[in-house]
Amino acid sequence: MKRFKLMGVLLLLVATFASCNQPKSSCCADKDKENEPATKEYLSSWNDDTRKQITDYVEDVTNPQSANFIPVEDRIATFDNDGTLWTEQPVAFQIFFALDEVKRMAAEKGWENEEPYKSAINGDLKSLMAQGHEALGKILMASHSGLTSEEFTQNVKNWISTAKHPTKNRPYTNLVYQPMLELLDYLRDNDFKTFIVSGGGATFMRAWAEDVYGIPNDQIVGTYFEAEYDYADGKALINRKPHIEFNDDKEAKPVAIDRFIGRRPVFACGNSDGDLQMLQYADGNKYKSFQLYVHHTDAEREFEYGREAPMGALDKGLDEAIAKKWCLVDMKKDWKVVYPFELKK
Repeated sequence: MKRFKLMGVLLLLVATFASCNQPKSSCCADKDKENEPATKEYLSSWNDDTRKQITDYVEDVTNPQSANFIPVEDRIATFDNDGTLWTEQPVAFQIFFALDEVKRMAAEKGWENEEPYKSAINGDLKSLMAQGHEALGKILMASHSGLTSEEFTQNVKNWISTAKHPTKNRPYTNLVYQPMLELLDYLRDNDFKTFIVSGGGATFMRAWAEDVYGIPNDQIVGTYFEAEYDYADGKALINRKPHIEFNDDKEAKPVAIDRFIGRRPVFACGNSDGDLQMLQYADGNKYKSFQLYVHHTDAEREFEYGREAPMGALDKGLDEAIAKKWCLVDMKKDWKVVYPFELKK
């Protein structure tokens, strides 16, 4: 008789354990959410109207009783980086890295009197840009290739730990957007998987973005340099070559999402025409989707630029966002703060 009672207790324990190890969409996950502190405030740096657009969408598609419910595995959110997650003016920060690397390497390479390196060494960005894409390409190739992947990553880490923005006079990682950090956290707390899909170099971003955004390296998609495998002296290495293999911009972004992620996003964020195709791709999802454009309207706290900007122009994308009623974030009106350091004032 005691044996049967013991069996009953064991079966009850097994059943209880099994019921609390179901997927997050199960009753146990719902109970966990019910037990979360009611005081937790999401998107606190966003003004009410825009915050409500976002939360209404997320609450709808994560509600198992809603006709718009999206299974956890399909909750894919993609974010551009430059101008969407951090500042991109007066040029993308990766270009500042390239310029500083050329300065560091100049004496060894004998570049002091050779263009376009001379302009880079002198910090003359205007003269460098006037020399065209070919000149900038030389700067990028000189600073981004001829290294192993590990060596390049270490160079980026060394740079970003000390370098400061030329006009903001702050570390580049201080110039990430506080509202977007909050958005990333909010989506992840609702079982969205967040990805960066950027025109910036994938290896460049992976050197620091995981620490800054909480997005793992295998969820960072970007532009790729050609590379080759080498095995020498018992060491396996990846060597970076002076050619771009894949430029992750405009039409290439949906291609990269298909290739590297394998699921169409339901939530997509950008800030320029270079992101338009990614937002269109999300808009074509079979599930209810959300498109968000960051519109740079705040000259005082950040930068103001739009349709005719030399970098980060929002023209066709702006027209489409208005026509399709996408979420168009007016930085000046919709963000209570821009950068995390503003919270400490």
